[in-house]
Amino acid sequence: MSTLSLNHPKSLLEQVEALAEKEGISVNQFIALAVAEKLATLATADYLAERAKRGSRDKLLAVLAKAPDVEPEEYDKP
Repeated sequence: MSTLSLNHPKSLLEQVEALAEKEGISVNQFIALAVAEKLATLATADYLAERAKRGSRDKLLAVLAKAPDVEPEEYDKP
């Protein structure tokens, strides 16, 4: 483990402390989880943007054209 010092508004720390207590975890655990969630979100956004670059409208339409034109099952209807 390593140490990280943070400077932040008192009101932010109070909110973090309250949420950490509500979750039954320490402030350190709460902050580590929050940072991990943010990193995962950013990585996912980058991944999806990269995948979108490889997309092709023509290929999508070709796949959709292969789908049968049938009524949905009763349980799939609104």
